Amino acid sequence: VRTMFIQTEQTPNNDSLKFLPGTTVMGAGTAEFLDVRSAMTSPLAKQLFEIDGVSCVFFGPDFVTITKHSTSEWQLMKPDVYATIMDHFTSGAPIVYNEEELASKDTAIHPDDPEVVQMIKELLETRVRPSIQEDGGDIEYCGFENGIVKLKLKGSCRGCESASITLKNGIENMLLHYIPEVQGV
Repeated sequence: VRTMFIQTEQTPNNDSLKFLPGTTVMGAGTAEFLDVRSAMTSPLAKQLFEIDGVSCVFFGPDFVTITKHSTSEWQLMKPDVYATIMDHFTSGAPIVYNEEELASKDTAIHPDDPEVVQMIKELLETRVRPSIQEDGGDIEYCGFENGIVKLKLKGSCRGCESASITLKNGIENMLLHYIPEVQGV
């Protein structure tokens, strides 16, 4: 049995911790589970929701972000989270049953995308997504309408106090700078 060293990193959201198992988690894309029902597509997410206090499970390329209920204590939860992640990875079971179905394809550029949408997706994929994943979250492109880019924050970014600052000061300013058609986020 191989031993595993799981590192943790703080995120800007005090209720979320980023767990780095030192191996690939999703490979391609990300997956977010907001409740036990949605977690049925993932053996690991399902097991993590069995831990008292877990409110959200998020899988990134090489990390797992757990968000807890604000009344729960990390000191009580972390040993169970470590054990669950370690047991899962050493078992060889899949992270999700159908990775293709869950993989984030929101920034995939399609031939029929207008040029402005292609530029938005390219910036989100190359400049924004890596920074947000660094904080244990992700961003989902939801559309571009009347000059407004519609985005959804996921993982540790969901419900984080810094989310509006991230959207307005970071992402909006960059998109406004590079793409004149963008009027807001």
